Amino acid sequence: MSQLRPAILLLLLLTLVTGVVYPFLTTGLAQWLFPAQANGSLLEEDGVAHGSALIGQNFTQPGYFWGRPSATSDKAYNPLASGGSNLAASNPALDKAVADRVAALRAANPQAPAAVPVELVTASASGLDPDISPQAALWQAPRVAASRNVPVAQVEALIEKMTHRPLMPFLGTPTLNVLQLNMALNEL
Repeated sequence: MSQLRPAILLLLLLTLVTGVVYPFLTTGLAQWLFPAQANGSLLEEDGVAHGSALIGQNFTQPGYFWGRPSATSDKAYNPLASGGSNLAASNPALDKAVADRVAALRAANPQAPAAVPVELVTASASGLDPDISPQAALWQAPRVAASRNVPVAQVEALIEKMTHRPLMPFLGTPTLNVLQLNMALNEL
């Protein structure tokens, strides 16, 4: 009994500290210091959340830019099923999937150059990547401009404006968040 009482008290104390105090403290600090990130990096328009800046979305309408293909199995961009396709470069299933995606993109973008950017036909490692390169966006610009009845130059200017560039070129490549780009398109 002399050993049981301190053990129970220690269990209760550690449960209180690690199960109540610490979670409330870290949540409170995160909400105070980094509220946008703590709440999921949500992108809002007129008070309505349209998605997270960290997870891609499945855009298929011609008036919107399309992101990388999703590798999630049950439905596109499902964060609960994140992961790559695990198909080797020598796998015929990967070759067929890429060929099908190239054919679909060329059919949807007949005025675009013949060479389809590789990121538009291959999924990222997580299958949830929200970003594309400026080249992939520019490749889609004629389709988006024609669908929205706006000049291609206006869409290209928007792509340039929305491009996120690294602080120094050797630290990464320029990218565009597809959801942010499409939300900016809606404001045109």
